[in-house]
Amino acid sequence: MTTPFDEVIEQIKSRGFHNQRLEDHSDTVSDGILRDLTQRCESFAADFSLQNIQSWKNVRTPGARNRKIDLLVGEPDAKDGPDLDRLRFCVENKSVVTAHRNLYARFDDLNEALQVLHRAKEEAVLLATVIVGVAPKVLNVPDRVKPLYKKKPSEFAEKILPRLSSGDQTLWDEFEFAVSPNRADDPAKTVAKFRTLQTRPPGHTHVVGYDYILLVPAFIDNVNEPYIPKKDDPRGMGIDVEHDYETMLATICKAYTTRWHF
Repeated sequence: MTTPFDEVIEQIKSRGFHNQRLEDHSDTVSDGILRDLTQRCESFAADFSLQNIQSWKNVRTPGARNRKIDLLVGEPDAKDGPDLDRLRFCVENKSVVTAHRNLYARFDDLNEALQVLHRAKEEAVLLATVIVGVAPKVLNVPDRVKPLYKKKPSEFAEKILPRLSSGDQTLWDEFEFAVSPNRADDPAKTVAKFRTLQTRPPGHTHVVGYDYILLVPAFIDNVNEPYIPKKDDPRGMGIDVEHDYETMLATICKAYTTRWHF
């Protein structure tokens, strides 16, 4: 099946490079999960159809430095905004692609979001997704390459952009100063770290934990064509993204139905 992460890859191909500063993959993932859950989960779809619930993206919440939560689903307040006391489903999306040393900041982000959301509504179904870069090195286009053309945007668009994510290996030498190397074991260590995030068994809403954490390996280096490794690809670290995505949808649907329809 096609997942929202395949859509993220297509967006990178279309743009030419991944912009880790924008984290704009998050809206694509949130929209895709919301779409697929509505198609696959009868109780979830019924609540939307009856207008019992609504969705909001990038909502600031109290605590955790007033940070934004990527997707909230729940009952609206009197002004059609999200009522944090009546949340039902929440999603946080992260990525660790360019520099795996940033995994600790992203881990802390997810942990802080978990604490805030559980305090707001412990019964809310909580999902975290993390795109984990598996490329041995990454050409840092947003921070190191594109700024060189700040006063020459047409030159970047005409001479550099068409070469990005196309397999043009000369980019590595031409912009050697902009290459961020990753150690061979970085992806596996990043996956292992995120697997230490607290999760909770079904029905244990008093436990502070995510109901599902979806880890998605992705080959993104801004030079070669990006892709999601299949389950038999050594870069995939044994993760079957399509299977795990299906499992996630089923798990979230079961938790939602149990908590809000029984």
